[in-house]
Amino acid sequence: MSSTIVLAGGSGFLGVSFAKYLQKKGIRVVILTRGNSRTDEGIEFVHWDGKTLGDWAHNLDGAKSVINFTGKSVNCIYTQKNKEEILSSRLDSVAVIDQAILQCTIPPESLIQAGSLAIYGNTEKVCDEEAPSGEGFSADVCVQWENAFFKQDLPNTRKVLFRIGFVLGKEEGALVPLKKLTKFGLGGTVGSGRQYISWLHVDDLNELLWTSIQSKSMKGIYNATGPTPVTNKVFMETLRKVMNRPWSPPTPAPLVKVGAYLFMKTEPELALTGRNCIPKRLEEEGFQFTHTHLEKTLQLLV
Repeated sequence: MSSTIVLAGGSGFLGVSFAKYLQKKGIRVVILTRGNSRTDEGIEFVHWDGKTLGDWAHNLDGAKSVINFTGKSVNCIYTQKNKEEILSSRLDSVAVIDQAILQCTIPPESLIQAGSLAIYGNTEKVCDEEAPSGEGFSADVCVQWENAFFKQDLPNTRKVLFRIGFVLGKEEGALVPLKKLTKFGLGGTVGSGRQYISWLHVDDLNELLWTSIQSKSMKGIYNATGPTPVTNKVFMETLRKVMNRPWSPPTPAPLVKVGAYLFMKTEPELALTGRNCIPKRLEEEGFQFTHTHLEKTLQLLV
């Protein structure tokens, strides 16, 4: 077993962040990308289309682990075409990675899937891994996605799926547009403000992914989010405090919808819905989060 780790669809924020984390440990990183094959800052990028077998599959043979970040961004307007691409990009990549691993002479020890807390729908109730799935397009996509991931048994490869929350990073990720809005006095409560943000620092996510590669006991589904979710109202208040913006006008739901469609070119539900999730399994298994205090975390990132 080599020290190679393959990151499928890993050219985005989460994948590149974890790739740099792995590089510091001296691990060879291969990112499967729809872009051109190349080597950039010591990271090997290998072209694939995310749905059919090809030369890229040789990189999985003998790799220590494969982590699948693939999926069309949900940060878009949910036209029928975009909905179809959001679903197919997830299901296709899951299926073809299974096919590739089944053909390996030396299969990877683990296959780790980056999923989403959106499976719980829009809810203020506390959700651990045993909570029921929610309703709506996003939740339905997640249900189909998870079913596809666990459908194929890989006898020699352990499967782990992380339902990932709102990941906070300094230069990229969900926090960046919120910082811009707050800077220009638009960082008020969004909609009712009661929708929950289940957040975690990207460094904690990297540690979590690494732990899942190293720990042979980790299997199945985990909520990959910090232990201290907050409402949108509290999150935005804290961000304004850290950025020395004492007050910003709230944005009522109708204005959020207009702004989302006309200016942000995205679906308003991304801002108006949320879920109150806790990492029950991770805490039971002793995983230690470094960043659990929102204000201190935002101070580090802002």
